[in-house]
Amino acid sequence: MIIGLTGGIGSGKSAVAKFFLGEGITVIDADELSREVIEPGTTGFKRVLDNFSAEILDPNGCIDRSKLRIEVFDSPEKKILLESITHPLVRDLLSQRIIDSKSLYSIIMVPLIYETKSMSMYNRILVIDCDPELQLLRASSRDNNSKDQIQKIINSQCTREERLSIANDVIPNNDSLENLKDRALSMHKFYLTLC
Repeated sequence: MIIGLTGGIGSGKSAVAKFFLGEGITVIDADELSREVIEPGTTGFKRVLDNFSAEILDPNGCIDRSKLRIEVFDSPEKKILLESITHPLVRDLLSQRIIDSKSLYSIIMVPLIYETKSMSMYNRILVIDCDPELQLLRASSRDNNSKDQIQKIINSQCTREERLSIANDVIPNNDSLENLKDRALSMHKFYLTLC
């Protein structure tokens, strides 16, 4: 069974993923895969450099994702181009990781399930949901981005309502980390009954 774990930036996806990982469940982070496919020496790296300015490179010759993010969020066309390069590569790597998984079910952490229309890849979709104000506060205090940059990211993602519309399961995350853990572990027990 494959569970798609999603939620907006700052919603608590990573925390929930750690709880599942602690229960021995394979967790695959699509963001991490998207970093891997653009590492120096990869096809993705070459294709990104062929289509974007060299200013996105850091002093070590690696793609600086924050610079790339700024360039992409200022242009919908560039965002589509970047996604056309990285998404097929990520899907291929994801498929291999799922095949290699040894746990009863796998969690795939994917912030953009709705946006990429990839719902059919998953047996169930788990949405981590929180109030938008809390989402902005968490993401801006965690990341090295301003509230304006975080708001741009939020605005570029699907709406809360759109995300909830594809959910089979929802974990609310508006209070303590301990409550979030309890909800995640309850969901884990439920998923075990489905395996």
